[in-house]
Amino acid sequence: MAKKRIVVLTGAGVSAESGIKTFRDADGLWENYRIEDVATPEAWQKNPELVLEFYNQRRRQLKEVLPNQAHFGLKDLEQHFDVRIITQNVDDLHERAGSTHVLHLHGSLLSKCSSWDKSHPTYVDSDVTMDEKAPDGSRFRPDIVWFGESVPMFEQAIEITETADVFLIVGTSLQVYPAANLVSYIQPNTSVYIIDKHIPELYGKEVIKIEETASKGVLTFSEMLLNQRVIS
Repeated sequence: MAKKRIVVLTGAGVSAESGIKTFRDADGLWENYRIEDVATPEAWQKNPELVLEFYNQRRRQLKEVLPNQAHFGLKDLEQHFDVRIITQNVDDLHERAGSTHVLHLHGSLLSKCSSWDKSHPTYVDSDVTMDEKAPDGSRFRPDIVWFGESVPMFEQAIEITETADVFLIVGTSLQVYPAANLVSYIQPNTSVYIIDKHIPELYGKEVIKIEETASKGVLTFSEMLLNQRVIS
């Protein structure tokens, strides 16, 4: 008998407990930088050296942090369910925790790509310098989907969302689009859960709310599925 499928949409709140700052803190800054200065195509055109250094710093920081109990809890669910993770995060903490099916909507800190053609990213775990060139002769840029750019993995994320028996939202305010639009593709017979200290409004959907941190909430969610036999 096929395992029930849990599709999980994760946001910055999942990695925050590992020490990674959220994209939209209360002061409007990301690691003391204005998002407009480091996460837009215009920023790249204006000051590529600053943008490269910003992501080099994030990549260095990533080596200093570890997955937390939310990441490990989602991995452990694979023992009983078919778990597919769609993440807005650009870190690799889901993979390092052991999750085997992770789709990165917004790119990855651990890859770089051509400034002209983003379709063939290259793995990178060290600093990217201004003089590094892609095979097509353009400057390497971070393999990150910046504000104002299209999200190439969105169609695949829709297809995964439509297959969910259970859809879990963890650590995202549902304010970043088009990622937030994925909830529109949840099928009518799919159970929907939201884990967050501040539950975002989800209009038109009946949801089970778990008002906890990501790590505690994932544990509660797991217990609800396994102990209370939410899924038969």
